[in-house]
Amino acid sequence: MTPPSPPLSADDEQTLAEAAAAWIVQLDDDDPQQRAAARRDYEAWKRADPRHAAMAADMERFVARARGLAEASARGGPSAARATLDALLQADPAKPSGKTPSRGRGRGPLLALALTLGLAGALAFQPEAQSRWLADLSTAPGASRQQTLDDGSRLLLGGASAVNVRMDAHRRELELLRGELLVEVAPDARRPFEVSTPQGRIRALGTRFLVRREADATLLTMIESRTQVLPAGQAGTGGLTVQAGQQARLSDQGARLLPSPVDPALVEEAFTQRRLVVHDRPLPEVLDELARQHRGLLRYEREALQPMRVTAVLPLDEPERALQLLAARFPQLRVRALTPWILSVDTRH
Repeated sequence: MTPPSPPLSADDEQTLAEAAAAWIVQLDDDDPQQRAAARRDYEAWKRADPRHAAMAADMERFVARARGLAEASARGGPSAARATLDALLQADPAKPSGKTPSRGRGRGPLLALALTLGLAGALAFQPEAQSRWLADLSTAPGASRQQTLDDGSRLLLGGASAVNVRMDAHRRELELLRGELLVEVAPDARRPFEVSTPQGRIRALGTRFLVRREADATLLTMIESRTQVLPAGQAGTGGLTVQAGQQARLSDQGARLLPSPVDPALVEEAFTQRRLVVHDRPLPEVLDELARQHRGLLRYEREALQPMRVTAVLPLDEPERALQLLAARFPQLRVRALTPWILSVDTRH
């Protein structure tokens, strides 16, 4: 008869909870082969120790409950989302009703797991979060993806991006749901090629261009040849023509060229090499970019960090390393890992 496992200390229980949460995150990987390998290793980890299996069961029940709460709150708007987050924070859902959650098993790994998997509150069922799961093509934070379409056009998606593809005998259209993509358009005189966002449409008149969704706008960077930009609601004629080396921003106010030209070769190289090139930008804007590529939550105080201005080249696919580089550049900056998935950036004073 196997002797019972010794009880865990609070610190050991916290470590075990974080390990179980890490396995569950790996089971959510975009790559089917990675998911299958993670599943095999996860099952072996559970068999290695009954305490592993018990903690894994607790985490799996938590994920199931979080999904149910998120689905129920999807129709309730922001107030329901806040209530869902409160429910996730109130107690350890793996414990039977009336029992106090242990200090080691506490809320940190559970909430971090919910945030990492996009389960907390109605966030998992809002359009922006849904896009990754329902889109024709998508990438995880910090990842990239190359895709050749049926017509021969080539796409390169940046991290945390999602695209729908619509092609038939009369049209070729990409709907950029989130993130950014580099497009190299294959010639086809019969079918126009367009990229659409809520702010309008970009009709290709040449070959390569970069499109990026921002919070309330779309940024177009022309790499080669030209495009025609049509703001939302405008008919298919006219519009703004954007040439190689130019940038245009589409918003609810229409489309306008940005005053400063860009170096197309440098822009394309930075994108393909997953580098963030910034020149004299406020630190919070740089952290916005890194937050999109972090698989967890990146917290920072915008007002306190606003005076810091950054000129740097940072690795987009390694946001944690990028933060270390920023901390080396600004000695007053403090970067802390609150959990393996929640990072905090503030000043030392």
